[in-house]
Amino acid sequence: MNAECLLKHYEKIADAPAAIGCLRGFILDLAVRGKLVSQDPNDEPASTLLKQIATEKARLVKAGDIRKFVEPISIPSEEHPFELPRNWQWARLGDLLTKLTDGTHHSPPNGPTGDFKYVTAKNIKNDGVLLDDITYVSREVHEEIFARCNPEKGDILYIKDGATTGVVTVNDLDEPFSMLSSVALLKLPTCLLNRLVLLFLRSPFFYDQMRGFMKGAAITRVTLKRMGPALFPIPPLAEQRRIVNKVDELMGLCDRLEAAHIGREAVRDRLAAASLVRLNATDPQTFQADAHFTLGALSALTTRPDQIKALRQTILNLAVRGKLVPQAGDEPASKLLKRIAEEIAAYAKAHRLGQSHAKLIVDDDLPFATPNGWEWTRLCALFKAITDGDHQPPPKADKGVAFLTIGNVTTGRLDFTGCRLVPKTYFKTLPPYRTPAKGDILYTVVGATYGRPALVETDRAFCVQRHIAILKPVEAMSLRFLMVLLASPLIYDQATRSTTGTAQPTIALRPLRNFLAPVPPLPEQHRIAAKVDELMALCDRLEASLTASAGTRRRLLDALLAEALTPADAGELEAAE
Repeated sequence: MNAECLLKHYEKIADAPAAIGCLRGFILDLAVRGKLVSQDPNDEPASTLLKQIATEKARLVKAGDIRKFVEPISIPSEEHPFELPRNWQWARLGDLLTKLTDGTHHSPPNGPTGDFKYVTAKNIKNDGVLLDDITYVSREVHEEIFARCNPEKGDILYIKDGATTGVVTVNDLDEPFSMLSSVALLKLPTCLLNRLVLLFLRSPFFYDQMRGFMKGAAITRVTLKRMGPALFPIPPLAEQRRIVNKVDELMGLCDRLEAAHIGREAVRDRLAAASLVRLNATDPQTFQADAHFTLGALSALTTRPDQIKALRQTILNLAVRGKLVPQAGDEPASKLLKRIAEEIAAYAKAHRLGQSHAKLIVDDDLPFATPNGWEWTRLCALFKAITDGDHQPPPKADKGVAFLTIGNVTTGRLDFTGCRLVPKTYFKTLPPYRTPAKGDILYTVVGATYGRPALVETDRAFCVQRHIAILKPVEAMSLRFLMVLLASPLIYDQATRSTTGTAQPTIALRPLRNFLAPVPPLPEQHRIAAKVDELMALCDRLEASLTASAGTRRRLLDALLAEALTPADAGELEAAE
């Protein structure tokens, strides 16, 4: 292993995605290939171990402890996955074991009390058998299962069914217990170290073999018939001990590296959170300095793209609080609201709509103070109409007009891919205020993805399901500011408080129309929207940079690890950077 090269580039790879997990797998990969510790020519070769295993199995057959076994057939060189050290030997897993079986294939009656513990896949963990939520079976049931599958302390337990297939542990329980068939039991001869076999079973080499054997659709599984013929490299007994000791030493180093990484991430998260808190609770006198510090330091405090989400929310929060751009003595929003009211009244008259009656606003309802010249109002006072799609299931058609559901708008953009179609005749029966048009805003009001706005930027005719609200903006407001407002934590928090239902959260139109909304003067709306666009573009660049950096670190890590198995040219490492 080229430790010097790895250490030289460590700082560049330490924050690579799953870096420590890759290192752990790499250590095990080196171990199974005989590249982790030096070979000693004086060690008794593995071929002698295979003879000892055969002798021990013959003795167990004679004693009636195991069934008669078939003498192993040597594995031809063309089947060898890779070359082993001279004194190692390739074998089949089943030929090495004195027993390979699994638990009961019929789930027996079990409960919180009983005579013997009943172990399933959920109890098998890397560090032993977890007894949390353990259930029990009767003595009669246990004796029937244990007659075929008799786990003892020191045996190996391997999950072979389901999503956790490949998790393997050494049985650390002293008492007998019963098992379900999702767990395989591997009993070893005395001349094989169970810790060595455990580590090799955890290696990428063995796991890849098992993944290739997996069958099933709903629940993937590995059968015992597949496990038995799996290829397994066997080192001399003395080297087995050296390998186990070296792996333990290196895994301890990985533990320390992982703890240090978690500590660094926690510190970064706290610093980034503290910086954003300073912005969200801004002191007008220190805001500019706080903002300058946060935006300047954020690239050093963020290492993951997901951390940018908090910054985006902070930007939107500052925007609707009047903290993002300076005020400039513009015409007050009170005059703007009068013009908006006239526009809404004219629309309602033209389309024979009843106007929404906004709830009275009292000072105790206001979540924060707004700058001079701003006004508080309700959403219904900013839109000509706030409605939703047809409440009756629409007819289907092979050709016609697009019908969008929540899944088509949750990304914040309209996606017509694979959408349903409705007949044109049906579409024409919908009133104009229930058919979205370019410049309208859609807002999800049902399900886990509620509270997401999407701007209609197409001239294409379409309609929507009732789970999507249609907001028709007035001409007198900045459309971009309205999008900022609807995407802000202020509106989302009100949406969350207004939802009804648990399995299917729903925002009714009446509370939606009455969400509180701060209104700045129109010129300031345009300045706010421009600043938000500028800062969101900064977030996009930072996010892209983090994604690219993570990819570079991962490629460099892969190159460094691969070099230890197949020596690479220095130029390949430079290219990875």
